[in-house]
Amino acid sequence: MATTRTSYGRDLGLQARMLLTMLMLGLLYLGLVGVLVWAGVGAVVMLFVVAGLALAQLFLSDKLALRAIGAHEASPSEAPGLHALVERLCVQADLPKPKIAIAGTDIPNAFATGRSRKASTVCVTTGLLHLLEPNELEGVLAHELAHIQHRDVLIMTVASFFASIAVMVLQFAPFLGGGRDRDSGQPAFIVVMLVSVAVYLLSFVLMLALSRHREFVADRGAAVITGRPSALSSALMRISGAMRGIPDRDLRAAAEMNAFFIVPASVKGSMRTLLSTHPPIEQRIAALGRIEAAMQSGPARST
Repeated sequence: MATTRTSYGRDLGLQARMLLTMLMLGLLYLGLVGVLVWAGVGAVVMLFVVAGLALAQLFLSDKLALRAIGAHEASPSEAPGLHALVERLCVQADLPKPKIAIAGTDIPNAFATGRSRKASTVCVTTGLLHLLEPNELEGVLAHELAHIQHRDVLIMTVASFFASIAVMVLQFAPFLGGGRDRDSGQPAFIVVMLVSVAVYLLSFVLMLALSRHREFVADRGAAVITGRPSALSSALMRISGAMRGIPDRDLRAAAEMNAFFIVPASVKGSMRTLLSTHPPIEQRIAALGRIEAAMQSGPARST
């Protein structure tokens, strides 16, 4: 039954990682705020600025993400087949139907964004629609719906917000803490810069670890929703192969969305694997192969 298959895709490890990530990011953020107050930044002003940015990120993240890749919301009349496919998958996954967007780019990719299951968007590129077979597209869309189902899109959005705040503080650090300089004999902005760099790096590491794990979980969720892990495996191989033919200039332009893409638009290079937001394609395909073998050996038990 659909309920049994969907429950198989849940992952307590992912929930624990998301909780730990938010806790660690919260502590990092409090440390950064403490340093800013020490440096002489007005606490009230800072509170309003950061709170405003946080609310904007939370409620406008989907629009910002779609704008970043040049996507637009597609109506059922514009993409009837795509809407019908997503609607059927949502019934199987027991999810509200998200908005559907299409980005006019040759980069074959897809991502999900939004703050909740009821306020979410699944975006696909024209390059992806032209590249994949129907069963492969089904696997990709199910992968994105699994992200929405697990609520990890919101956590990644919040995590990226913390990193953005650290970068913003780093840019304005030279203008902070003039009065503190005379008292301590040491430029306060240097301390602020060092702490901001540390917060950004730690936020990036936490986001990296969460992002890699959530991709495995979303792959498994897609396999459970569709019942065809091999279709997603085929899609991943096809997308990865096509990505090699995309000019580096275009890949760099889309790189800010890497953490959300199903396959990162990474510029070819030796640091790709180490700094990638996703596990290697080979590992994901191997994991899907194990899931397919388990499905063929017998029905999955509900947990």
